[in-house]
Amino acid sequence: MTVNDGSTDGTGKELERFAAEYPGLFQVFHQENSGGPSAPRNKGLDHARGRFVFFLDADDYLGEEALERMLAMAEKNNTDVVLGKMVGVNGRGAPASMFLRNQPRTDVFSSRVYWALNPLKLIRRELIERHALRFPLGYKTCEDQLFTGMLYLKADGISVVADYDCLYIVKRDDGGNITTTTRGAESRIHVLELMVDLIEKHVPAGPDRDGLMNRHLSIDMFHALIHLARESDPELQKKNYEQLAALLERSYPDSLKAKVNAITRLRCELIRRGMLQETIELERIDGEYQSTSIQPGVLVEGDRAYTLLPFFRDAGRGILDDIYDVTTALQDRHRLDSVTVDGSVLKMTGHAYLRRVPQDATAAELVLRERGSKTEYRFLTTALATPDLGAGEEDGGEYRYATAGFSAEIDLANAANGSRFPKGLWDVLIAVRVQDVVKEIRFGHQRLPAVHAAPQTYVLADGEEKFAAALYYTHPYSNLTLDIGENRHKIADKLHVDGARWSSSTPAQLEVSGSCKLAGVPASALGVRLQSQDGTTVTFPVTPRGEHGFTVNLSVDELAPGTWAASLWIPSQQDQGWSTPVPFQPALKKTRWYRRGMPWYAAATKHSNLVLRVGRVEIVKAGVKRLRAVMNA
Repeated sequence: MTVNDGSTDGTGKELERFAAEYPGLFQVFHQENSGGPSAPRNKGLDHARGRFVFFLDADDYLGEEALERMLAMAEKNNTDVVLGKMVGVNGRGAPASMFLRNQPRTDVFSSRVYWALNPLKLIRRELIERHALRFPLGYKTCEDQLFTGMLYLKADGISVVADYDCLYIVKRDDGGNITTTTRGAESRIHVLELMVDLIEKHVPAGPDRDGLMNRHLSIDMFHALIHLARESDPELQKKNYEQLAALLERSYPDSLKAKVNAITRLRCELIRRGMLQETIELERIDGEYQSTSIQPGVLVEGDRAYTLLPFFRDAGRGILDDIYDVTTALQDRHRLDSVTVDGSVLKMTGHAYLRRVPQDATAAELVLRERGSKTEYRFLTTALATPDLGAGEEDGGEYRYATAGFSAEIDLANAANGSRFPKGLWDVLIAVRVQDVVKEIRFGHQRLPAVHAAPQTYVLADGEEKFAAALYYTHPYSNLTLDIGENRHKIADKLHVDGARWSSSTPAQLEVSGSCKLAGVPASALGVRLQSQDGTTVTFPVTPRGEHGFTVNLSVDELAPGTWAASLWIPSQQDQGWSTPVPFQPALKKTRWYRRGMPWYAAATKHSNLVLRVGRVEIVKAGVKRLRAVMNA
């Protein structure tokens, strides 16, 4: 369905041609130009009959599989609203923070979806009609926030499709997008007030409300201030400024002040104190930040960090340092360059640093923290030179991080206060210290392509004992974790036996082939074990073949008579190690050989796993059996 909102460029005729070509599938509604998007969208809703609706503006277009993927996400997860990944075209910015990963089912309080308040989403029509939702008239910009905000708050589940470019939003060559051409702060402030009222009506005071309010102060108030700073009418400018001050007076609690970022906190402080000229100056300077991508530096003093925004420690303004405090919000950059286990030693290299902070006195610790108990061990790292790090950053390379590289080696057999690392899931973090400011960074999701993304499982030696360790990346955040003790990665799952057959050249030799997909195992630890019914064992070390495969030859000519079970085996004294039985081979025939002049045999018995019966051939009984066979023939 298309609503032609008074176009004058021949679009109406082209739409009629398309409707004639696809009757019953495509409808066109013509109306006088309404001056905004609300009326045509409402017209479309009035005539919509499908289970879902999707709003698409004339400037924008969809990826070929967008609707198919979004519909599948809604149906699979029974959600009411689906956001598809948005891509800016021709220099237009697009929301990004909510599209870091697919989210099958979420809500506005546990994700970033509320930061995308445009209506360009797949929406279950029943939700719209149940709450009689329509777009408010009389607005040229921000009109979609009231509609989308209510959708979010009333939705039974929200999905996000982030692994496919669904929606391309286009910046017009003539700069004629309504959002960019609509001038003035008054309408934006009015919508901001309406959204604050909406949130306060439907969301109780507390962290959830603060999270939604953060979005409006950080984005909508910022946009209103841009237009307020350009206002040529001083009386209107003053009136708009007082409106913002009144809004903050009633809807800016201390809990929200602690949540917003530093520049928003400074804006709010200036507005509450009536410092109009300082506010205009701040927007001018921030405009320079935006145009040059150069951001203010950071001052570290003791255990606190402050952003060097305008009026910091200006005696004439008297703004407290707390307004500029970014200690808990310092930006970082990090990368994992290599990680492996050699013997029992975990080895890792990479870099980590705090952005826009001088790195003269930086140190980094590797932190291993057990996910359940929160027990942690900290290890000093060795600094590695990274002389060019920071040169390509968007702030123009003003800062260099020449010693941000590190290497670490941790012997897992004795690193836990002289003992083996305990069983558990140990998350890997890097703690970067500048003076007394320490930031812990969950590590691993940024890594070089050469770093193995698949789990790497090891058997490690602790003297005569052996224990299991695995390196893997969490889902969905892809951070590095160390699994000690087979919590999620079993050694036996990496051991596989393909088959067994008697050697064509040596009758008393059994050839067993298979694969070992462990990333590491102590030398000579892996073998095929034959174990008799009385507990006697004979082990044959494997011979590697290719990347993971192996073949091992088992000489059975000196085995004692009896039954012998075969298994692929890694021994360990404490827990008897790990074993994978060799499966029964129906095609494995009996074989014979001579031991000290006497005939012996080995045959597979009918078990689910391979069990060999070994014994000396009884010559008389064998002769009688052969004679009967000849006579019966």
